[in-house]
Amino acid sequence: MIPPNYSDICKPVNDLFGKDYPFGALKLEVKTTTANGVTFTVNGAQDVKSGSIISELKAKYADKVNGLTYTESWNTANLVTGQVEIANKFAKGLKVELSGSSALSSTKRGLRSKFSYQQDNLFARVNIDALSPSVVTDVTVSRDGALAGAELAYDLNSGAVTKTNSTVGYAGPDYTITLQGNNSLNLFQLAFYQRVTPNVEAGARAVYDYKNPEGGVSAELGAKYLLDKDAFVKTKVDNAGRLGMSFTQTLRPGVKLTLAGLFDTTRLQENSHKMGAALNFEA
Repeated sequence: MIPPNYSDICKPVNDLFGKDYPFGALKLEVKTTTANGVTFTVNGAQDVKSGSIISELKAKYADKVNGLTYTESWNTANLVTGQVEIANKFAKGLKVELSGSSALSSTKRGLRSKFSYQQDNLFARVNIDALSPSVVTDVTVSRDGALAGAELAYDLNSGAVTKTNSTVGYAGPDYTITLQGNNSLNLFQLAFYQRVTPNVEAGARAVYDYKNPEGGVSAELGAKYLLDKDAFVKTKVDNAGRLGMSFTQTLRPGVKLTLAGLFDTTRLQENSHKMGAALNFEA
């Protein structure tokens, strides 16, 4: 069994706490696919407080026969990006990604290459930024449900390691538990996720900052409940008294609406709450 890449080891619990919560924003996503397989995606988000709008237009074409994918995008920051992915062409399990970006209104440029290799019990990646220049590498290994991973970033100009992260965990048939050590083992996160029933998901995570012991441990609980095949609700609460709630309804095939709110239960009478909504179209 191929393990997840390093950034996806905690994906079940991260999705439970992070997805479907458009706090403080109005979001719109429209995705369409042409007859020849080109996918166009338009994303837009307006900040409720400031009124500023961020949007992006993305086009993606996948040639599955040759294992080639091409993606290009243009956003409101006037940043144009292009990316080419080649999978299983040079070796089975090897994917090569080449990407470049250019800000049309400035001299900001980017040129990156990423190599990832996966096989049973192993997922490894190397990400090279040619203009910084820097190298980020990570690896995940697994055995009988047990997972271990590490991530390291190295700045070629200074000759210094700029980031070291590590994770250990276990993935069972219906649950995962992980322990992460980030920022050179100064920030620890313990997370648990379980699919309790086919309709109920639950999770918890706790974070401790070794450099700020006075802050104690921050904890968060979350759950997701499927009302039916077209609707679900999510809720989460942390030890600071912030309560998040969301409701997602599929209005019709390809049309999904999400409403969410973040409420500070310690200041209910104050204007400290955040509301948001997201509308997704796909055809």
